[in-house]
Parts: sequence; structure tokens; C-alpha cells
Amino acid sequence: MRRSCSYSEVESGLWYAFVAKLPMRNRNSPTSTKFSERVTGDGPPEDALGPGAIILRGFAASEETELLSALQHVAARAPFRHMVTPGGFRMSVAMTNCGSLGWVTDRTGYRYAAADPESGLPWPPMPESFLRLATGAAARGGFNGYVPDVCLVNRYEPGAKLSLHQDKDEQDFTQPIVSVSLGIPAVFLFGGLSRADNTQRIRLEHGDVIVWGGPARLRYHGILPLKEGHHPLMGRRRINLTFRKAA
Repeated sequence: MRRSCSYSEVESGLWYAFVAKLPMRNRNSPTSTKFSERVTGDGPPEDALGPGAIILRGFAASEETELLSALQHVAARAPFRHMVTPGGFRMSVAMTNCGSLGWVTDRTGYRYAAADPESGLPWPPMPESFLRLATGAAARGGFNGYVPDVCLVNRYEPGAKLSLHQDKDEQDFTQPIVSVSLGIPAVFLFGGLSRADNTQRIRLEHGDVIVWGGPARLRYHGILPLKEGHHPLMGRRRINLTFRKAA
């Protein structure tokens, strides 16, 4: 089956080589505290962004090895690709999904689909490390019992951006969004309930997690064009894991 856009063989090889070199952590060491254990008591610094929205600084950093290893398996089954918007524009951000559903866009519109349109196969299951991270971060943000069924994975390289938008293809807006940053820094735009509202500009570092829901659930958000940078593990890339409850 012909793929319109996906990893090249060379790029895939480089990604797998990069993940293979990641150091393995001792899971019994203090630095490998599980996300669920960090929900209560002392935790990472928090920055409030208004009612229903919070940044958990460095929340995901201690589990970077497990997260990136899991991502390798997701990308092997459902390679990254540059999707096309309903208006016919090729997105600068490369994307893939895992979970029972995946977010897709093409000339027919935005939607969630149970199968990868490039392969016709179900999306890879959501890794346990992803689910643990999402539920733990959501609980820290005040959204207990959160169980996402979608993780949209965005891969940014310098120059890539994401225009202001609302996450509104989901069925239940009472469920929050959990967004995880890995790799080089990015500037996150967080606006209001109207596209014309002023936006906050927030620098996101490796391991930062943003949770928004309740009155903030439909706030516009985006990413400014990514600047050149280098991360010891990720090189010139930024990975964003966006968890949603779609169905």
C-alpha cells in the first residue's frame, strides 16, 4: 500500500538508534518515582494559567527513557506522517497516534478514526507508561479518574508550528486535555475562548506537562515556530504527547 507521507527508512533507523542508546534507569532508585506516586505530597513546581489550567514543570522528565522507548514501538507500527488539512495545506508538524482512536485530518475534514488510514490497521495500543503519566498529571490538575482513549503524538523540528485552535472534535468536554513536552523548548500560546482573545506566551521545557479542562477546556492554543536548539536525548526535535478522551 502506498504511503503518502511517513518516516523514511533512514529517518526511522536514526530514531531507533537514538532510542537504543537511552540509559536504562534502576526502577528502584529515587529518580524513577512513578507518576501516580507523585500526585500527592511534594511534587514538581506548578504554574497556574487561570481557572482549570496548570503547568507541571518537569513532571515527565524522570520517566523520559520509558516514554521514548514506548514511543519507538508506537512509531514502528504507525509511522509519523505530515497530514493535510481540509483546506489542502500540508501540516509542518509530523503526527501519529496510539490508543483506541486516533485523530486524523484530510481533505474531508477533522475526525477521530479507529484505524490508521495509511495502513488500515488499528492504531497501536496506548503504552502503560503513557496512560500512567496522563492520569497522574490530570489528577494533579484536579481531574481525578481521567482515562484518555487517544494520544496524539506531534513531532516538531525547527520551523514547525501549530496554529491557534480549539480541541473540539471530542464528545465530552468535561474531560481535560493533558499535553506533555519532550525535547527542545517551545513557546506555547494559550488564549481565550475566542480566537481574537489575547494569548499568553509560555516557554515549555523538556518534561513540562500542561493540563487544562473545566472552564479552560475550549481555550485556543498553539505553538510558535520552533527555534533551533539541541537536546541531549532528542537532538533538534520536540515531541508532544497530547492525551484526550474522544469517545
